[in-house]
Amino acid sequence: MTFPGDLPFGAETLMFGGLVLLGILLLVVAAFSGDGNKKRFLRRVDQVRRGRGSSGSEPGQVINAKRRTQDSDIALFDRLIKNALPRREQLRARLARAGLEISLAKYLTYSLICGIVVFLLFAVTGFIPVVAAAFIGLFGAIGLPHLLIGFLGKRRQKKFIALFPEAIDLLVRGLKSGLPISESIKNAGEEIADPVGLELRRVTDAVRLGRKLEDELWATSARLDLQEFKFFTVSLAIQTETGGNLAETLENLSTVLRGRRQLKMKIKALSSEAKCSAYIIGSLPFVMALLIYLVNADYIMDLFIDPRGQFLIGLGLTSFSIGTFVMYRMCKFEI
Repeated sequence: MTFPGDLPFGAETLMFGGLVLLGILLLVVAAFSGDGNKKRFLRRVDQVRRGRGSSGSEPGQVINAKRRTQDSDIALFDRLIKNALPRREQLRARLARAGLEISLAKYLTYSLICGIVVFLLFAVTGFIPVVAAAFIGLFGAIGLPHLLIGFLGKRRQKKFIALFPEAIDLLVRGLKSGLPISESIKNAGEEIADPVGLELRRVTDAVRLGRKLEDELWATSARLDLQEFKFFTVSLAIQTETGGNLAETLENLSTVLRGRRQLKMKIKALSSEAKCSAYIIGSLPFVMALLIYLVNADYIMDLFIDPRGQFLIGLGLTSFSIGTFVMYRMCKFEI
């Protein structure tokens, strides 16, 4: 017969794990409780696009277009986000830059789940103390989602840069055929794949709702954080102020953007050998440590147990980090 005190991790650990799972479940329910409203909102938008109101209503019926300002449908959670979460607007901008249309409540829920999973993985193994596992779990809750959002944002920016010159060429052809700039942007948004098409369609929709084209372009430029789109916005702003041949200006801009992209690819090709060497040299200490551990674990564990070995590990990781940063800066060029 097995008693609670005889369990592998103890009754306290099981109770703690149950409370953690219950907390995760409550947070998931709290974060995703507004999905029904979102689905109804999307159905409503689809009905409006088709030129009719709700089921059985007339097209001329008044439509509620009130902007949603809540981050969560639970008032307490929404107040905590608005009062305790720092740099909320920057976080929203990073999520939008990555192409993720999720609320801050869902993002924080994902982050908390990620941190708890990382903590449990390190705490259950027993190789490190619980306090150290808690710090690693905190990094998992803050650092891993931050790195993931940054990676998705960079990937989306690269895809945008690759497609943006084609969109400018469509704008030039539309302007040369006599179309206004707003109609040319609308046509380019319908023809070019996402994310360029999506951003141009957002600009067109905002202009239809009454916003100025220049203001919406600057807002999109701030959201994308790309020099290429800033060049495009500045070109349109200058042409709006001074006049002139906008088609020729955009055609020159397309040539400049393609030249920048070719130069970036050339730099990437020239620096690929140095990057490959850095990857190989940087991975050698960890590979050798793993091989020694597999061959003779007791021999290398003294390095982690003895205070002198811990000092040497810290010194080695510090010098390794400095060298990695220097090599990264040497291979990175701003164009």
